[in-house]
Amino acid sequence: MRGGGGPEPGGLKRGIQVHTRRQKEARTTVMSETYAKRLSAILLDAVTDKDPQMQEQVCGALCDFGESKPAEVLSACEEHLRLHEKLAHPYRTIILRAMEIVVSNHISELDKDTARAIILLASNEMTKVKELVSDWQQAASSVLVAVGRRFISSVMEELLSKFQPGLLPHPCTVHTLASLSVSNVFGVVPFLTSILSTMLPMLGAAKHDSMKVVFCCALQRFSESILEYLANLDQAPDPTVRKDAFASDIFGAYDILFHQWLQSGGAKLRLAVVEALGPMSHLLPSEKLEEQLPKLLPRVLAFYKKHTETVHVSKSLGQILEAAVSVGSRTLDIHLNSLLAALHAQICVPVESSSPLVMSNQKEVLRCFTVLACCSPDRLLAFLLPKLDTSNERTRVGTLQVLRHVINAAAAQMEVKKPVILSSMKLPLLDTNNKVKRAVVQVVSAMAHHGYLEQPGGKAMVEYIVQQCALPPEAEAVSSGPEPTTGDLQSRVHSILPSRPQIQKLGADSEALAADSVRAISVSTLYLVSTTVDRMGEVLWPYLLEFLVPVRFTRALSPLCRSLVHLAQKRQEAGAHAPLIQYNGNVHLPSPYAITTRLLAVSSHPYVGDGRGAASLRLLNVLHQDIHPALGQRWVTAIPLLLEHLDEYSEETLSQKEWEEKLLVVREEEKTRVSLLWEQEEKTRFLRDSLAVVSDNTWVCHLTLEMCKQLPNYNGTPLEKNFLYKCVGTTLGAASSKVVRKHLRELLETARYQEEREHEGLACCFGICAISHLDDTLAQLDDFVKSDVLRKSAGIFNLFKNRSESEANKVRSALILCYGHVAAGAPRELLLARVEADLFWNMSECFSTKDPALRLSLVQSVCMATQAICSSAHSSSFHLSRKAELVAQMVEFIRAEPPDSLKTPIWKKAMLACTYLVTLEPALEEQVQADLIHSCLHRVMAVLPEPEEGDSPQEVSAAPTVGGDPQELLLFQSLYLDTVQVLKDLLTSLLLWNMTPLGLQVMLEHLSPWIKSPRGHERVRAVGLSACLLQFFLQHLQISALVPFHNLGLLIGLFSPRCADLWPATRREAVSCIHSLLYLQLTCVGFSRDYQDDVAEQLLSLKDGLVHPDPAILFHTCHSIAQLIAKRLPPDQLINLLLTLFESLGDPDKNCSRAASVMINCLLKERGNMLQEKVPEIVSVLRSKLQETQEEHILQAAQHSVFALATHHCASVVSNLLGSPLPFDSHTCTLWRALALEPGLAAQVLGLLLEKISKDVLFEESQAFLLSSTPDRVATLLPLAATCALHEVASAPASGPAVLELYPQLFVALLLRVSCTVGVQPPRQLQAKERRSASSGLASRSLEPCSSAVDALQAVLVRGGNEDVVQCMELDGGWQLLRTSAGHEEGVTRLASAMAKFAGPRLPLVMKLLFTTQSSMYEVQRVTSTAFLAELLSSNVVNDLMLLESLLYNLMARQKDTSARVRRLVLHGLANITLGSPDKVQTHSPQLLTAMIGGLDDGDDPHSLVALEAMVGLARLMDLVDAWDLHAVLLHIAVRIRPFFDSERMELRSVSIGLFGHLNKACRGDCKDVFLEQVVGGLVPLLLHLRDPHAPVVTACRFALRMCGPNLECEELAAVFQRHLQEGHDLHFGEFLNTTCKHLMRHFPDLLGRLLSTSLFYYKSSWEDVRAAALMLTGFLVLHMEAEQRPQVDLEQLLTALQLLLKDPALKVRLKAVKTLGRLVKFA
Repeated sequence: MRGGGGPEPGGLKRGIQVHTRRQKEARTTVMSETYAKRLSAILLDAVTDKDPQMQEQVCGALCDFGESKPAEVLSACEEHLRLHEKLAHPYRTIILRAMEIVVSNHISELDKDTARAIILLASNEMTKVKELVSDWQQAASSVLVAVGRRFISSVMEELLSKFQPGLLPHPCTVHTLASLSVSNVFGVVPFLTSILSTMLPMLGAAKHDSMKVVFCCALQRFSESILEYLANLDQAPDPTVRKDAFASDIFGAYDILFHQWLQSGGAKLRLAVVEALGPMSHLLPSEKLEEQLPKLLPRVLAFYKKHTETVHVSKSLGQILEAAVSVGSRTLDIHLNSLLAALHAQICVPVESSSPLVMSNQKEVLRCFTVLACCSPDRLLAFLLPKLDTSNERTRVGTLQVLRHVINAAAAQMEVKKPVILSSMKLPLLDTNNKVKRAVVQVVSAMAHHGYLEQPGGKAMVEYIVQQCALPPEAEAVSSGPEPTTGDLQSRVHSILPSRPQIQKLGADSEALAADSVRAISVSTLYLVSTTVDRMGEVLWPYLLEFLVPVRFTRALSPLCRSLVHLAQKRQEAGAHAPLIQYNGNVHLPSPYAITTRLLAVSSHPYVGDGRGAASLRLLNVLHQDIHPALGQRWVTAIPLLLEHLDEYSEETLSQKEWEEKLLVVREEEKTRVSLLWEQEEKTRFLRDSLAVVSDNTWVCHLTLEMCKQLPNYNGTPLEKNFLYKCVGTTLGAASSKVVRKHLRELLETARYQEEREHEGLACCFGICAISHLDDTLAQLDDFVKSDVLRKSAGIFNLFKNRSESEANKVRSALILCYGHVAAGAPRELLLARVEADLFWNMSECFSTKDPALRLSLVQSVCMATQAICSSAHSSSFHLSRKAELVAQMVEFIRAEPPDSLKTPIWKKAMLACTYLVTLEPALEEQVQADLIHSCLHRVMAVLPEPEEGDSPQEVSAAPTVGGDPQELLLFQSLYLDTVQVLKDLLTSLLLWNMTPLGLQVMLEHLSPWIKSPRGHERVRAVGLSACLLQFFLQHLQISALVPFHNLGLLIGLFSPRCADLWPATRREAVSCIHSLLYLQLTCVGFSRDYQDDVAEQLLSLKDGLVHPDPAILFHTCHSIAQLIAKRLPPDQLINLLLTLFESLGDPDKNCSRAASVMINCLLKERGNMLQEKVPEIVSVLRSKLQETQEEHILQAAQHSVFALATHHCASVVSNLLGSPLPFDSHTCTLWRALALEPGLAAQVLGLLLEKISKDVLFEESQAFLLSSTPDRVATLLPLAATCALHEVASAPASGPAVLELYPQLFVALLLRVSCTVGVQPPRQLQAKERRSASSGLASRSLEPCSSAVDALQAVLVRGGNEDVVQCMELDGGWQLLRTSAGHEEGVTRLASAMAKFAGPRLPLVMKLLFTTQSSMYEVQRVTSTAFLAELLSSNVVNDLMLLESLLYNLMARQKDTSARVRRLVLHGLANITLGSPDKVQTHSPQLLTAMIGGLDDGDDPHSLVALEAMVGLARLMDLVDAWDLHAVLLHIAVRIRPFFDSERMELRSVSIGLFGHLNKACRGDCKDVFLEQVVGGLVPLLLHLRDPHAPVVTACRFALRMCGPNLECEELAAVFQRHLQEGHDLHFGEFLNTTCKHLMRHFPDLLGRLLSTSLFYYKSSWEDVRAAALMLTGFLVLHMEAEQRPQVDLEQLLTALQLLLKDPALKVRLKAVKTLGRLVKFA
């Protein structure tokens, strides 16, 4: 009732529930604590694993456990260590490390009791043994330090209990106190007064150095903590603490350390004392410190001599000096000299890159110098600067390093010392040592930053930097260490410019830095000073301009230009219209002409010297106003285009000629003449346009004068000098005639003729100048010859008789080259009138020379002159009277060169000159032409190429040695290709004079010996030239009337055999020749030139077949070529062609010989009806060839052409031939094939052979050895011979009709013959014959029964029109499979597939014959027929032919066969209906499913192969059978296949799992609860087999899980399966399993127990990856479970299983077990 006074029923219920819940929580807490201890104990027991990785994993698991249960884990660890006193210290160390991590991460959660227990444990572990065990005791000490961050009082209480007055404490106790003082400064410092007072008496009691070292370290840490406390008093808990409180104790300790331990202790102790004295000195009373300094400083300095690792000494000394300075000590003045000397000695120690201690020591020493610089700058400099005058490298480098440091660190104190410091740098600037140079550069960098370079003498520093930027690259040495880094400009070098090249160490004794290293840092310094220090602008501009022109600063040009560009741009921004360069009487600044000349010259090779070309152009662009006011607008557009061009290329890809043209460029109307000079066409304008824009003769004259003046500067760089010569020529072209004559004369007089590289530059200058001043140029050349100096000479080539002949030849060579370039550059309208009198006459004076360089100059000049003549508009009417003389001289030059080599371009240039000469009038005589052609061919054809793969040994041994340098080889190949092209041009030019078939024949007669040469490279060149000539002749032939081509047959016969040449290139060119000849024939009989003949065009499509590696394809292509020739060859030319080909049968190239025989047979077949009168002659020739050679291909061709067909006694011939010895020899085989030439006869022969194969016994069984368990099968002789004969007959193309007539019988008989001969041995007679041949050493062809049957079957298929079947089988490897026992079934399957695909209409009769084999006595025949029929069901052809029903019934009838192989093949065939007739599956679904389920239940197959095939078939049928029929058997199938999931055979696992996926797919959306149970039961196996060692199983699991997803009715889980398990995507198994378990626990919490128990089953899997996966599954399930799911888990069973796996032999399993145990914390 409501409203009563008693308690409400609902309130009572809630009270009961609260009470019940509290009881459960209490029980759970008790159980949780018990479980936590159990879990911790298991993990702790695993610590003793021997593998370090396992130990680390256990430690990590304990730490993970500690994240949720820190108190329990710490308690368990404490108890484990306490109960296992004998546990080895390495394992105790791991546990203590875990405790330290847990404490550090959860210090705020620890209660006092737990903390107290840990403190006691760690203290006990730390002091358990007196000996020092560093790892163990350090771990315990770390635990105490970690606890002390919060429970400082308890820790201090425990530590102080072991730190009692009068007793020497354990070393680790003192060490822990020291560590605590650093980690908890505010907590420990208040204790330090009592600690120090207690420790002080202990110092005297310490006897061993190890204990003393510990005290020293503690005093050091205590002092550092006190100093930190005092520095942060505003944050300290007790701000009243003062330094004085510790002064007396510290001084007492100092007294013992300094006066006792430092005197008598070992090296380690003394070093520890020194380290402690540093921070302690800050705590000493001022008067005591002042009192002790006279003794302290010398003692500390003395340690530099006693210890190699002095970094601690330097650090302590720095602290002492700081303390002394802070109290204003005057003692430093007394000891300053000794301090400076000792510190300077330390800084002079070379820094090794591998010694960080030495580097750290130098940093500390520099810190000491900073202290001294601030208190005594005068005395410091008085000490340092004289050190710079010493010649000792280390002293000077160290002094410079200190100087650089104090300039940066004590800038205020050094301000007034700038002049003194600058003046002291004179001698270091002269030092050539690379280490000193680098140090000087660093000092200059610091000076620049602090204003030193603005002082008098600062420019000398700048010049020094520029000098270092110009260091030569050849002075390569090595750095002994990296450069020190400070806060000045150098520390920013690498952030602005690219990093300098890494400098490697050469050896221990190497101390020299690489010059390139000095240069790199100097370049960086110059750029940084220019760009980042604003005050340096007035110092560097325009001073840096003075370094542009001197040659010694060439390597510095790139950084100079970059800096100058930046400075100039800044000045332009400050004053836009003011001139940048203010000369103001400064004679050292270069003139605008000098700047222009210099920058333009170095731009010719733009990528040299760190890309100085682009830098120079940018500087020119900036200075355009100062160069000339009129250049601004032009250069602003032109120079960026040049820079853009450089950006598009690299040093390797830039065309030097094209780049020079862009810099020098001439006007559009002069392009043609310049292209003759440089063989290029310019793209932009620069120098010539600049001259045109200025249009000031005075300015041009000054520029020319400056260019001539600078020419000697480039004697060491000939390439740049050559370019400067071209610049001179270009500027002279824009100058007046008077200026031109003057400078050309000077150039001739001052040229260095002994330098051959200078010849071309001088000649180019004259050639360019001749473009505008031809008369002046020639006049100066003449005047130079007629001058007083040369008066005694009769001609210019008798000059300098007082010199040696070689020197005179160099002058002649240069002058000859000048004439050639003048001819090339001269205006064409002026050249023709003067070429013979002024040019060729002077050249002819030197034709008799034997000097190679002079000859080359002559050839080049003649070539340039004749090319210039031919480019003239009036060249066709020009009559060159010296033509024959020049041609003869060029021929002489060609002959004079060494044969078989190509080292100079003389051949190329001479032939090019002849090419131009040939085109000019008058025509050459025939003999001259012949000599010219012969000489050129003899030289070029005989040049040996570089050896290539496929060359004959003779060619390889005779190949020239161009050198191992790839660059030389590349030059050789380029020169050779150019020479061949010139030869082609020459021959076509000669052919133009006689464009008739006779003229063509004459030209090809010259090439004929080379076409037939035994050397391949000569043949390929000759045929290539022939193809070129024929193509040229065809293109230029003019036919005015029909003319016969009488030589067509001979010429085609010359080239046809070459279609099979050993060199593929020769084959292609030969086809091109034939193609051109056929078109020539068509043109001669009246067809237009643009007529496209289908037959001739087919030739070109055959080229690909000629390069195929298969000889059969090659000769088939030759046959096709002969067919095309036969179609277009005139009848009267056929016999000439045949006779020529007969001669080619003896060609030394066997390929060409075979090709000739192929073409002969083809021509006889195609055109033999026209040779009735010539048959005797042809037969006679063939007979003679058979007598000459026994080559097989010749024999076959002759017999095929000569032997008659047809006999009237077919049976007798067959019987007699079958009696021939096996294996048949070549003559017998030829006779068998001859029987097939007439279809009627062929049919009779095939019928007889079939009867022999089918009626006789196929094989005999005999036991070869008494102990043999299986008898050998030996083939019978007569069927074997019949099979071989059938193969030969069917191989003949003419047997096609007969084969078609008997096709089904032949196919089935041979297929069954193949099945019965697999593994069958040859007859005993043949085996004995082979043994006799082997013993006598004679080669004998073995005869394998199965292979002979396969060959016969192939021949029947080919002759039956089923080449596609043969090719398909060949591509799939089916024929090879047919021959082997293991692959026979697969081979039959592939044959059936090919037949269904390519021979469908033949199948009804074939199937009818195969149906009859169901009752065959031979199992192999039943297997073969079943495999064939089964495969036919995979094709729709059986449905199209209405054979499906009969085929299905026949196969189902074979289900009861006694052979398991047959039953398996039946199931395979029934499943194939899904491929061939999927629309018929539903019609037959009951029978199909019944058959498959029957296969699953097949009990007579011990290997489950029938069941495997049934599962495969069911998977294929699943999507097509009737749904009602399928659902009726779904559960039965699922239950039946489940045991195969874990089968040892990979195939059974993968197929059964895949079928399970198909079952899920089939019932998607209509899954009954009973099947859902199967899905859930299979989930764990599927997940775990994702780690199966076999990829097919993993793939099947991926598919099955994707199919299971929708049936689990969880969209999130299905999405996870789809996302992670797609085929082709990498699976991160851990991530996937984690996500899967999360969704399973969220949506199916009741499955936890079942999933865990199933995973426990796989803990015993034989695959370690699966065991590891099962552990991961367990861990992730536990990770994502909720508290209410705990009752489902049998913790005892799980822990027991995991505990066993901790002993698993596989490390990965043990690691996963530990990780899983760590996750079981949720149950705690």
